[in-house]
Amino acid sequence: MDLVIEAYGFAKRFPGEERYALAQQLRRAAVSVPSNIAEGHGRKHLGDYVRHVSIARGSLMEMETQLSIAGRMGYISNEEEERVIAQTSEVGRMLSGLLRALTKRYRSAST
Repeated sequence: MDLVIEAYGFAKRFPGEERYALAQQLRRAAVSVPSNIAEGHGRKHLGDYVRHVSIARGSLMEMETQLSIAGRMGYISNEEEERVIAQTSEVGRMLSGLLRALTKRYRSAST
């Protein structure tokens, strides 16, 4: 959720011509991460949860790419980019751990 707040803060500062391009992509990818985790958790089937966490990881990778583009375009500073990429890396590690645990549980339930 903190990444969503960060993304919205950055997107506000992007130039006007980016309002419906990179800024919107960044906001959507950021919102997609916790949204997919929540949706997957709310599903009745463990396999759906695994799939949604995997989608959340993909959205996180999209967000990292968009932050890198924003940095290269000069929309955010190198320090801001590095700080938020460090946050996305931490969230990525948490999602990987969750995926491992869910996959292990899913395999145990399937046998």
